[in-house]
Amino acid sequence: MNDRLIKALTGQPVDCVPMWLMRQAGRYLPEYRAIRAKIDFNTLIKTPSLCCEVALQPLARFDLDAAIVFSDILTIPDAMGLGLYFTAGEGPCFERPIQNAADIAALGVPDMYTDLGYVSEAVATLVAALKGRIPVIGFSGSPWTLATYMVEGKSSRHFERIKSLLFNEPATLHRLLELLTESVKQYLQAQINAGAKVVMLFDSWGGVLDTDNYRSCSLAYMRDIVHDLKQSVLSQHVPIILFTKGGGGWLTDIADTNCHAIGVDWTVNLGTARQQIGHAAALQGNLDPVALYAKPATIKQLVKQMFESLGDKTGYVFNLGHGILPATPPEHVSVLVEAVKRYGQVTQTARETGHVKQQT
Repeated sequence: MNDRLIKALTGQPVDCVPMWLMRQAGRYLPEYRAIRAKIDFNTLIKTPSLCCEVALQPLARFDLDAAIVFSDILTIPDAMGLGLYFTAGEGPCFERPIQNAADIAALGVPDMYTDLGYVSEAVATLVAALKGRIPVIGFSGSPWTLATYMVEGKSSRHFERIKSLLFNEPATLHRLLELLTESVKQYLQAQINAGAKVVMLFDSWGGVLDTDNYRSCSLAYMRDIVHDLKQSVLSQHVPIILFTKGGGGWLTDIADTNCHAIGVDWTVNLGTARQQIGHAAALQGNLDPVALYAKPATIKQLVKQMFESLGDKTGYVFNLGHGILPATPPEHVSVLVEAVKRYGQVTQTARETGHVKQQT
């Protein structure tokens, strides 16, 4: 197996910085659009064979160091009965968003092998298809991010409903977050049992909180998930990545969760991030996705500058600062991959003197 990603996430030396891309399988690829022209998104994510086909599409084009299961962060609330659907131009929505404490009391942890078995099957199908060539990444939305969609009913600009719940009925909100935390633990464990070698928590909306509420409503629950996964015999050696979009001000707090790696968005300078956390955790990120609209020469220069800012390449995974955008030209992704392979090379001397993080 190409284990660059595993090594980088655990602070071990590599010959070249590994890379994968958030949303690397998706609408920017014509072969994906061809499938979506025939199949709606809900059907697609619940059909493991198609999920595998889609997840393999970018790997046929680009020399990437990982595959990520093709799914959606809102599968857990959908399995809880909220009725997930997708509207063009609006994104994911729920037919039955949470209205009150009674709605929360009526919810339960979904069964991971009946209600959500299609996700584990998608992971296992992808693992089998890759035959050990590269690792598969499993993922979930963070409890806070899942809660925002469940209460708001869809994406939001100001998050009035869930913040009102936070300020007016904090105990009610925390009951929901506790339920989601237990669900996420089981969900990620099921993906690991199916063969995922890395898992990632997408805290897409943690950045909308103030510092105190971020720590209590988002980070505390992610810390709990990290702790429990690292206590499990089956998952204790599986690297865990935490990504809070807009979380650049809390890097040391995130590192204190004892996660293996921190994903950062493009507002964070990699060199500064390294200075803040040292090698307490690996770093992942963080090219602005819009940069892939630039000319090839500009893309190459931006990659070079990122590596120069970072300095020590040990414990680093190249990625975007958020998901790849639908209008991205695939040939520009090829330029990006070639630039990372060129500027991400690690000399033998650097490998021998690299920092190795000891995980506990």
